[in-house]
Amino acid sequence: MKPIIKLPADAPVADKQATKNSAHGVDWTDDYHWLRADNWQEAMRDPEKLPDPIKCYLTAENQYCAEALQPTEALQIELITEMRGRILEKDESLPEQDGPYAYCERYVEGGEHPVYFRTARDGGEEEQLIDINSEAKAHEYFDHGMIEHSPDHKTLAWSCDTSGAEYYRLYFRDIVKAKDSAVVIEDVECAAWADGNTLFYTRVDENHRPSKVFRHQLGTDPAEDVLVYHEKDHRFFCEVYTSRSGKYIFIATGMNDQDEVLFIPLNDLEAVPRVIEPRAEGLEYSVDHQGDQFIILSNTDNAKDFKLSTTQVSTPARQHWSDFQPYKPGRMIHSFEVFKDWVMWLAVENALPAIYFVGNDGLVSEVAFEEEAYSLGLDAGLEYEVSQFRFDYSSPTTPWQTWQYDCASGERALLKTQVIPSGHDISDYIARRMTAVSHDGAEVPVTLLHHKDTAIDGTAPCLLYGYGSYGSSVPAGFSSNRLSLVERGFVYAIAHVRGGEEKGRDWYEAAKLEGKINSFQDFIAAAEALITHQYTSAGNIVINGGSAGGLLVGATVNMRPDLFAAVIADVPFVDVLNTMIDDTLPLTPGEWSQWGNPIESKAAFDNIRAYSPYDNVEAKEYPAMLVTAGVSDPRVTYWEPAKWVAKLREVKTDNNVLLLKTNMSSGHFGKTGRFAILEDYALSYSFAIAVTERLA
Repeated sequence: MKPIIKLPADAPVADKQATKNSAHGVDWTDDYHWLRADNWQEAMRDPEKLPDPIKCYLTAENQYCAEALQPTEALQIELITEMRGRILEKDESLPEQDGPYAYCERYVEGGEHPVYFRTARDGGEEEQLIDINSEAKAHEYFDHGMIEHSPDHKTLAWSCDTSGAEYYRLYFRDIVKAKDSAVVIEDVECAAWADGNTLFYTRVDENHRPSKVFRHQLGTDPAEDVLVYHEKDHRFFCEVYTSRSGKYIFIATGMNDQDEVLFIPLNDLEAVPRVIEPRAEGLEYSVDHQGDQFIILSNTDNAKDFKLSTTQVSTPARQHWSDFQPYKPGRMIHSFEVFKDWVMWLAVENALPAIYFVGNDGLVSEVAFEEEAYSLGLDAGLEYEVSQFRFDYSSPTTPWQTWQYDCASGERALLKTQVIPSGHDISDYIARRMTAVSHDGAEVPVTLLHHKDTAIDGTAPCLLYGYGSYGSSVPAGFSSNRLSLVERGFVYAIAHVRGGEEKGRDWYEAAKLEGKINSFQDFIAAAEALITHQYTSAGNIVINGGSAGGLLVGATVNMRPDLFAAVIADVPFVDVLNTMIDDTLPLTPGEWSQWGNPIESKAAFDNIRAYSPYDNVEAKEYPAMLVTAGVSDPRVTYWEPAKWVAKLREVKTDNNVLLLKTNMSSGHFGKTGRFAILEDYALSYSFAIAVTERLA
């Protein structure tokens, strides 16, 4: 029996309340601006504070969505059962060794969240540090943030967010007594231990920007904490971290395309933070410590894809930086890790990652891999004076594997493989990498996954995923959830469009500012290539993207609605012009380097207005659409998808289903818990299956 989507008789109709806007000599009207609550900051912390007219509209849309998808409920349950069957109920991480202890996390049967514990390395009883399941019991939403033990192994600093608004409370737990102290610090973004009694942390301000760094002594009143650093440029956000060597605290402040790093020696915690290199337009860098030098990853000297340099701690300024891993165009260095005698880094070239490392002899080695498409992650652990590291490997067909690599001997050992309890035969699936040629000749990598029995003759439905912003590359990794589509005959495709850094910094730069249109054209080219190579056909493609990926699918469907069966837009960034004009929103000032500043620049205003999905909705036929939002979302505020749906419903000329599902008690990342999150996947996948009329 084919699942169907019911078209309820009366769709919610949002009131139209004209709000007049004017900029750069252009006047326009926003009929749905009223959906932006004046008290949005208060409502973000407590969704019950949302004004009644807005709450009523969102609730009506939720009821409409539930009624429309009611015929798919049995399929959703079936999908959840399948996906849960691929999760190992009882699971345990590999131990992370640190001094006298090995730290670990464990999932118990039925547990949504992990339990953290440790064991003495010389033997002894296991000590439970914290059971997140117990902490989460009283909350509908619960996201644990940091969980980090102090250097003396006596105190656990841990944080949680119970609304989805990303306002985290920081707690301190006496590990021996297994009890939290009475001290709680509100609105903490991140924190780092300096010693057994001292912790540095950042706090978000009234606009949800982490702009201040404080120093806290255990047992003292947080109101008395010392303000160590205050970032006054509202485009910049702060974070703190401790070097693996345990010698320095770093304060990193930055925006999308500009950084500045300061340091404090841990043997002088009251020292004034010292700048390594002052911020400058276009300067990006990050820092760690080794011996008497800093290791620096930067884009200096036109090293667009980044290079590694060293400098003496005593002379940290840029004029003293000396390259030790030079720039190679097209090989993007994404991250690096530092040990006492080794430096390693993760780089991506032509959408494929690689791991490199170098020792004191200066010889560079590469950890090689063979599959056509795969994903890597570095796990450098907690200790500094070691010569081994771990890395995670997977591909679209290969479940996650954790390997240990010995830098001195070159030997690798498989430590753990992701277990799929319901069974997984790699030979049942085919992964491919193909190239789509975009409108200007750019070659766009596309990663494909399908079942070996799926006919490649144009009849298969396809779910095409993309992101394409901020230089964020989409890995070609394993997802057991995707198999529920692939086993129903779907081709699952990832378009590595411009805006990411899969092909180096130029790949990202080509889709910033006035070049943003390239992301959308690349996505269209990927869809057309899938059709040309008969992986699917026009009108049989479901496109999916979230956040800035929601902008990608939103702009694309405005441009070429004829290509697609449906759109799944998760917390989509679609009201770009209005958001970039509103500098009171948490992320807006720091985003201007990505999209342009339409407040000051007429060119930026015109460019954004030309592609902003909300501003370019037209009276024409659109495919079926499922749009999600979160009331507590500080990243993409709920009113962006709500306004977009309201306008689409007003002007589109088709009868295809248009659904808005707003989570009234969570934020940007939806439900929490390893099983609860499957409900979100099941909703999206059942929608894709229904609109392409695939048999359940």
